[in-house]
Amino acid sequence: MTPTGSTSCLGIRDGKASGGGPHSPPFLRAGSEGAANTARSAKAIGAPTPHPPTPPLLRAGAHLPPSPPPPPCEELQLRPLPPDTPRPPGPRVRSCTFTALLDRPAGWAAAPGPSGENMAAPGARSCNLSGLLPAQTSLEYALLDAVTQEEKDGLVYQYLQKVDGWEQDLLVPEFPEGLEWLNTEEPISVYKDLCGKVVILDFFTYCCINCIHLLPDLHALEHTYSDKDGLLIVGVHSAKFPNEKVLDNIRSAVLRYNITHPVVNDADASLWQELEVSCWPTLIILGPRGNMLFSLIGEGHKEKLFLYTSIALKYYKDRGQIRANKIGIKLYKDSLPPSPLLFPGKITVDHVSNRLVIADTGHHRILVVWKNGQIQYSIGGPNPGRKDGIFSESSFNSPQGVAIMNNIIYVADTENHLIRKIDLEAEMVSTVAGIGIQGTDKEGGAKGDEQPISSPWDVVFGRSGPEVQRDNILWIAMAGTHQIWALLLDCGRLPKKNELKKGTCLRFAGSGNEENRNNAYPHKAGFAQPSGLSLASEGPWSCLFVADSESSTVRTVSLKDGAVKHLVGGERDPMNLFAFGDVDGVGINARLQHPLGVTWDQKRNLLYVADSYNHKIKVVDPKTKNCTTLAGTGNASNMIGSSFTDSTFNEPGGLCIGENGQLLYVADTNNHQIKVLDLETKTVSVFPVFRSENAVVDGPCLAGKPKTLPKLPKSAPGIRLAPVAASPGQTLQFKLRLDLPSGTKLTEGASSCWFLSAEGNEWLLQGQIPSGEIESISNQPTISLQIPGDCLSLEAILSISVFLYYCSSDSSACMMKGILFSQPLQITDTQQDCIPPVELKYIF
Repeated sequence: MTPTGSTSCLGIRDGKASGGGPHSPPFLRAGSEGAANTARSAKAIGAPTPHPPTPPLLRAGAHLPPSPPPPPCEELQLRPLPPDTPRPPGPRVRSCTFTALLDRPAGWAAAPGPSGENMAAPGARSCNLSGLLPAQTSLEYALLDAVTQEEKDGLVYQYLQKVDGWEQDLLVPEFPEGLEWLNTEEPISVYKDLCGKVVILDFFTYCCINCIHLLPDLHALEHTYSDKDGLLIVGVHSAKFPNEKVLDNIRSAVLRYNITHPVVNDADASLWQELEVSCWPTLIILGPRGNMLFSLIGEGHKEKLFLYTSIALKYYKDRGQIRANKIGIKLYKDSLPPSPLLFPGKITVDHVSNRLVIADTGHHRILVVWKNGQIQYSIGGPNPGRKDGIFSESSFNSPQGVAIMNNIIYVADTENHLIRKIDLEAEMVSTVAGIGIQGTDKEGGAKGDEQPISSPWDVVFGRSGPEVQRDNILWIAMAGTHQIWALLLDCGRLPKKNELKKGTCLRFAGSGNEENRNNAYPHKAGFAQPSGLSLASEGPWSCLFVADSESSTVRTVSLKDGAVKHLVGGERDPMNLFAFGDVDGVGINARLQHPLGVTWDQKRNLLYVADSYNHKIKVVDPKTKNCTTLAGTGNASNMIGSSFTDSTFNEPGGLCIGENGQLLYVADTNNHQIKVLDLETKTVSVFPVFRSENAVVDGPCLAGKPKTLPKLPKSAPGIRLAPVAASPGQTLQFKLRLDLPSGTKLTEGASSCWFLSAEGNEWLLQGQIPSGEIESISNQPTISLQIPGDCLSLEAILSISVFLYYCSSDSSACMMKGILFSQPLQITDTQQDCIPPVELKYIF
């Protein structure tokens, strides 16, 4: 997933594709057809043979999995033959080469329009991208010489005229049966549902920063052309990591990135292999008969994407081959229950004021909450935006990293490509770095708000030297350019740099190449989507810890000289970004899977790691490089167990240490929660987040919402009570008898509550949802329910759900717990004696 403007190509070293290894995708493991193709390509081409310059359509950011290298350009016949070139006698084979595209047999008729007569049936010989490459390369070079938009439009139109008659040789395969789909009412067929549409296939994997960078271009295209105009985008998710093959995880990513077009889970990479896709992301543009027209590899092709799409729509509309029918879209986000948090990405502790700062990423806002969970400030949201100003007007776009110092919060506003500053006293938001569009500069050095940056993912404070008395640097994990940057909050100097002015924003470490390369010279080191930062300023460490997600490693960057070193995970080959897994071990023998967060425990000299795709929290001793599992089972779920290793997480994205090393706060991203790990008692709890009447909640996310009942966590215990016989009109009573743990109290300002439900027997509640607050443990309420006179069933189950928010006596840690009581009812016409109150007892 290299940044825009760079070229990433696979080479062959010692008969092995660069980036290969034991953890290569399944389609390139030893013994697979892809591995055999790699070996054959290596033999045919020869490792020492250098590749020619990359054609323009390949010059873009792209992530390359292990795959066979492309053949030399000479073999692809990149130069078009003159029209009067004599043709050899004999039968002409309709192949997918550029020569064949020009050598269309006389009398060969184009297939009819979308009515379907004589259309090539699915399963006819299909082609891969290598067949499309020669013709499109010729077009790309011609476009370089075009001056006016009219000339560009004409060239693309002529190109379509040339290739349009060869759909039988450039057909994409049908989507295999049994694939899982998202955002659709039912599976989609290329040759039924997509007939009469210009279709864009987006081959992506949701961890890939280049794939994320491409999404705004696709969103813009969807806003310009709808399915009624004849355009449809289909995401083809071909996973890099095993965790990314799971449909629920893809669904979470679709929600996080607001993907509203259909997405198919190509878990076994069958489409990827058949079309010989080699990079993430890759776009393939299809005509209305499933015929391949164009491919775009990598990010940064917005102009070409719009050009090719608009001319393709015009070309086929001119021929009456575009249909205006709608495709059945069903967005999962429309059925999401309300939640205080939505995909929280990062979290940090304000050690001075007893607060937490949460990047509520999915709600596009920043929350400042007291340690009891009460919201003090809500800034931004619920929709993405990019606006400075007072809290009620400001907006963010998928913010991630947060750092707070003296009522000032710095925010990595990731999808706005900005660093924002929140002044809690002035209640103002401003921009301190970035220009609001994705940058490609890998050096920097300009004043912050004039310096383009790319997808900052985390931020942490630091100092420019031991002699400096206060933090004067904001370190930035610049995921988009695979580097570590620095923003000078005051005048200072970086290692081996001259004095820098306040506000300067520049690269500190990383070449910008996506690699797992360690080096004593910081600018020669390589990172792969660094996504988490933590600082250990004291000796002997004096370094930044970096969660380098795409290399599945944790690295260190020396604050003294910028040297980049390996700590745990990955492997020694700097080009292998597929050395991932879930193995406790030492140094290179440990395995992580796409870690997104790190935090330093100064009290114990330990580093905690959010091993995101393994759904675990791990702990590393930097002295011994020993990496072990602290919490999590490895299963993606949401359970609060009796111990760390019984509890579960779902792609935790960030974490921070608080309460003098006692508590570890975890942003459990896909569970939409903050979890609290007590490092002394070894217990896990859910951190409550709730609004108070005095909160500064200027963003519209919480304002004006109807009151909604909370949802019990899956880990909440359930108690089934003994059946009770009751007659119509009789009143039942339930007395709460709940005990809190010793040394705790109900959280002030939080609404501990109860409510009744009767799934499948709603008549029992007469269309209501009885509920109430629990204001005191010493004076708990009695719940009453009258059985309706008109009974629709002789048996029913009444559910009593209870939520308690409570804190330790010193308010250093707060928890939310739930309990579900199930009361079976037997309805009888026989008049029952007075039923004594049912006691609902539970000790938390």
